[in-house]
Amino acid sequence: MPSLVALIAENYVGDQQATAVGSLGSARAVSGMSAFFIGGALGASVGWRPVFGIVLAVAVIVFALSFTLRSDKGDPSIEIDVIGAVLIGGSVVLLTLGFNNLNSWGLFFADAGAPFDVGGVSPAPLMIVLGLIVGQGFFVWTRSRMKAGKVPLVDLSVLGSSRERAAVYAMFIVVSLEAALNFTVPLYIQIVQGRSSFDTAIAMIPFNLTVFVTALLVIRFYRRYSPRTIGVFSFGLTTAALLWLSFVVSNNWETAATIIGLIVFGIGQGALVTLVFNVLVTAAPTRLAGDVGSVRGTTQNLASAVGTAVAGALLVTILGFTVASSVASHPELPDSLVEQVNLDNVNFVSNDNLRTALEEQTDATPAQIDAAVEVNEDTRLRTLRFGLLFLAAVSATAIIPAGRLPNYRREEIPAPGDDEGAA
Repeated sequence: MPSLVALIAENYVGDQQATAVGSLGSARAVSGMSAFFIGGALGASVGWRPVFGIVLAVAVIVFALSFTLRSDKGDPSIEIDVIGAVLIGGSVVLLTLGFNNLNSWGLFFADAGAPFDVGGVSPAPLMIVLGLIVGQGFFVWTRSRMKAGKVPLVDLSVLGSSRERAAVYAMFIVVSLEAALNFTVPLYIQIVQGRSSFDTAIAMIPFNLTVFVTALLVIRFYRRYSPRTIGVFSFGLTTAALLWLSFVVSNNWETAATIIGLIVFGIGQGALVTLVFNVLVTAAPTRLAGDVGSVRGTTQNLASAVGTAVAGALLVTILGFTVASSVASHPELPDSLVEQVNLDNVNFVSNDNLRTALEEQTDATPAQIDAAVEVNEDTRLRTLRFGLLFLAAVSATAIIPAGRLPNYRREEIPAPGDDEGAA
């Protein structure tokens, strides 16, 4: 990512630079759509293992083509900040491990799957706290290095103004929302409904395709509207779309209401991905383009991990309450049946697998099997709706940092040194 941003800043200016940044932002969306579609088709037809071979072949081709890029001269006098690299690398690793294992290791108390515990506490939240501490150590070290006149690993001046920090906050939230939705929807379609990965890919096409198209077209609005206006409006769209989905989502993802919700969310998402990236690139001088790319890449990676992990932990937590209450209150599900198959276990299981387990491992009557499947489907759907409501709340809070984005149009960008922080 830093290299790509540096190449854009070096070779493009003005509207061309905005278009290049939009293309780079939309590339992530179209790659996500391609991954869902191609991976889903191959996974359903030939299995998942050949997909990894295809990914390897693509990586080799990209590596070979990378030699055709124009090579900029480096600065051999600059020494890499090894301590800064270790600090930020350790922070990213700890945060990623912590968030990604909240479900399997325990949200607070250690589960059976945790590799170790500290006084009964899960290592996942401890890693998150330690990662935040190490990350703060990176910022303290970097500031001291910059005061001493040495070259830092990442120049923190790219986050020097409240507008630039607001752009990073907005990017973190919007990528987290995207990761959460890309985790939640396939989880429900494949696990609960028991549909194929290809069906999931088809269901996600409206969202991913809309993100791709919007990320390219939103730059046409830069002359008429300020980043602040576009950002606030886009977060309003994502909030409205998630609220809408939480009410209209059903067991059929092909309904017009659901597709409309995904398209509206995709419009807001695509506009924000390009917008906040463009704010960072245009606000920093060309020599700091690599630093902007580093900030963006790190923010995206952390946001993807956090969005996926928090969505998973949230869904499992909500599911635990809804399943337990539904099973306990259902008149056709006796305690003996619940104990035979752990019917109140808080896992996402497909209706077909649950029906097979009840038929083969229990003495449940057909009426009891139908009741159990109904509870499984109903509680998972309610959990999905609660999860979408939570994401809508997160999206709504992002309107606050979006309100601190720059309030000028492209032709009004201040000169270097202006208090708007643009270069």
